[in-house]
Amino acid sequence: MTTSLPLVFDEPRRAKKPPRHLADLSGEERRTAVAALGEPAFRAKQLSNHYFARLTSDPAEMTDLPAASRDKLVAELMPPLLTRVRNLECDDGQTRKTLWKLLDGSLVESVLMRYPGRATMCVSSQAGCGMACPFCATGQAGLTRNMTTAEIVEQVVDGARALARGEVAGGPGRVSNIVFMGMGEPMANYKAVIGAVRRFTDPSPEGLGISARGVTVSTVGLVPRINQLADEGIPVTLALSLHAPDDELRDELVPINNRWKVDEVLDAAWGYAEKTKRRVSIEYAMIRDINDHAWRADLLAEKLRARGDWGWVHVNLIPLNPTPGSKWTASDPADEREFVRRLQAGGISTTVRDTRGQEIDGACGQLAAANKA
Repeated sequence: MTTSLPLVFDEPRRAKKPPRHLADLSGEERRTAVAALGEPAFRAKQLSNHYFARLTSDPAEMTDLPAASRDKLVAELMPPLLTRVRNLECDDGQTRKTLWKLLDGSLVESVLMRYPGRATMCVSSQAGCGMACPFCATGQAGLTRNMTTAEIVEQVVDGARALARGEVAGGPGRVSNIVFMGMGEPMANYKAVIGAVRRFTDPSPEGLGISARGVTVSTVGLVPRINQLADEGIPVTLALSLHAPDDELRDELVPINNRWKVDEVLDAAWGYAEKTKRRVSIEYAMIRDINDHAWRADLLAEKLRARGDWGWVHVNLIPLNPTPGSKWTASDPADEREFVRRLQAGGISTTVRDTRGQEIDGACGQLAAANKA
């Protein structure tokens, strides 16, 4: 069951980064960049309004800017970063997975999921992933490079455009939720991810104006970064991919556990909940005959309850999604039901995730499973 891939925290030195983009910059940095191009600093707000509020980067639509300035400003501050390779849809067009090619040829994926009353974007933060979890297609792909803040933001802006234009089944709408559960370990690309979170949550036109409560940042358990996130002052939801309550199994399922053990990770998660007053989500992929034993449900409930009974945590069970050639498979439904029953009997709020996008390899753990361009 052990994985042969090493843990990788730092991107390869050869990684080539894309040019600077408006979304990489804070409001003050945008004003400086615009002034450096010989334009009045207030043009930065006009550009931000076009990109974040009007969702356009077409200079022809920027009629409030002098014609002589538009092309220069767009070329310098809104360079193309992502090229669509293809869209795949399911759920009657309400789930859409997009395969993107970055400027260096790297491939990443994002998924737009529309539900009654909300629309969620699942975004990638790295090309590939260095965390080497053996049951995850992305983790088995290895790490190609970190994505920039703007590359992360562009995935959401594209989804927002599609919704605003009524291109997604269900009529015009807007992105209400963002989850960092696509390709990559967000906490291993911390600076760019926090930059993207700020662009998502900054009020329009500085950013997209999405509530921080609608943003979820996931991690396999990089304890120092969880602690750092707690101090950012942005009350996003923390999702901890635990997958096992005991070190013996988690060492194999989630190799980062060899550095930060279950109790250390849960202590950090509890600390995040205590500081932010935001309920932490524990993600737990249900794998048949591997981590779905009744005694593990009891142990998980015991460990979570021992840290507090004030509703600080919610367990999100995920039926394992299949990936080509994998020996792993989802738990028997009866075992899943017993797991839920024992967690709830232990006083732990628990749900089973509604898996969307499985048919198009767009569900949890499947991204990069079949992303050949």
